[in-house]
Amino acid sequence: MTPQDYVQQKASASGSSFYYAFLFLPPQRRAAITAFYAFCREVDDVVDEVSDPGVAASKLAWWHNEVRQAFAGKPNHPVTQALMPWVTEFNLEEAALQSVIDGCEMDLTQTRYLDYPNLTRYCHLVAGVVGEVSAKIFGQTDATTTAYAHKLGQAFQLTNIIRDVGEDALRGRIYLPVTELQQFDVKAHEILNRLDSERFQALMQFQAARAHALYDEALALLPTHDWKHQKPGLMMASIYRTLLREIEAQKFPVLKQRVALTPLRKLWLAWKMQALGRF
Repeated sequence: MTPQDYVQQKASASGSSFYYAFLFLPPQRRAAITAFYAFCREVDDVVDEVSDPGVAASKLAWWHNEVRQAFAGKPNHPVTQALMPWVTEFNLEEAALQSVIDGCEMDLTQTRYLDYPNLTRYCHLVAGVVGEVSAKIFGQTDATTTAYAHKLGQAFQLTNIIRDVGEDALRGRIYLPVTELQQFDVKAHEILNRLDSERFQALMQFQAARAHALYDEALALLPTHDWKHQKPGLMMASIYRTLLREIEAQKFPVLKQRVALTPLRKLWLAWKMQALGRF
């Protein structure tokens, strides 16, 4: 299996909304974003699939070193071998990849976030930075597009947090800020035991409203002349925001089930943005 085959398999197997946006890119940009996405999946899977924190920490330390080696011209892993050919063309920086690993490392040592500013730091590393790198690969032409990409990445991450409350609880993690649990009188043990309530529903409505606000703020930041270059990100925004609305419509059943859009619906939303330029 070639490095290109490996990252393609990694990206397509995830079933992620991101994959559907990649389909409409020209070959070089598609190859670069597929390799970058596969890298993000690799390091994220370390945290989600390795039960021993010590082993997971060692694996992430290996990835830190692998990124250093790769940018020094000696990539060993198929993911970095597939990604490195695009570093110069798309101005990819080592620090960005290291930041993504830093964010995953936070999951090994932190299972609660005191307040929203603390959560924002985590979202910056695991999603905002990813948005910035993706915008470059998609064809960013304006420096101000970076702010849009970062905020959109954070909106995606908040949507993920809302969607995954129950799954994260099974891992002993609660990404909803402690101060906001207190604000809505929702106890940590209720979430860990996946107990729904009117108080939990109110808390989730609050989280969804914040995510919607981030989507609106991100779209307002995108320069008009970069709109056509950032269509893949806009496709993802359409898919993720539709997912958020679906979760809301179902009254946040996220403690007991994972709400998802069908592959056909994701493809339709992506095509509609590509062909018609609208959500």
